[in-house]
Amino acid sequence: MPRIFFIILVALAAPAQADVYAYADADGVEHYTNAPGNSLYQRISSLLVESGKNNRANAPAVRGNVAAFAPHIEQAAGEAGIDVALVHAVITAESGYNPAALSRTGAQGLMQLMPGTARRYAVKDAFDPKQNIRGGTRYLRDLLNMFDNNTELALAAYNAGENAVIRYGRKIPPYRETQAYVPKVMRLYSQYSVQL
Repeated sequence: MPRIFFIILVALAAPAQADVYAYADADGVEHYTNAPGNSLYQRISSLLVESGKNNRANAPAVRGNVAAFAPHIEQAAGEAGIDVALVHAVITAESGYNPAALSRTGAQGLMQLMPGTARRYAVKDAFDPKQNIRGGTRYLRDLLNMFDNNTELALAAYNAGENAVIRYGRKIPPYRETQAYVPKVMRLYSQYSVQL
């Protein structure tokens, strides 16, 4: 059975409040389930219930997509040298794993890329999950580099723009949305770090 078909089956078969668990075996085959049979499985979807529904794009959260997009997130995070838990946290806060999310300001897709940012990172279709994750992760890596691996400043720049963080003396800008966004993503990051 193709892996993506299996993931969709697990997501559809799972009750609305069930968690999705994953692990990769010794051969590198990824396994997903809503009923883990051993401690090798790690929970990857429970945070979406409490945090993803109140995402920045005000898009309906899509819980089954946590498992569906996990391989793309892991690959992009590895390529960029970013903790996979941080990418999951940003996607939860930005779009609730809804690849069709479109904010009132024009940010698009899972990682809510603005059209200019999408062009900068060669994302031709910001609603394509794989392209969006790759572009957003590369942007996040550049922000971490720009702000000396200070995760809070990189997240502030992801939310408000790097120029805003620089303009306010390399501090989190005093914008209400950014002041709420940074601690939310840091909390999610901490929680995902324990779960992934």
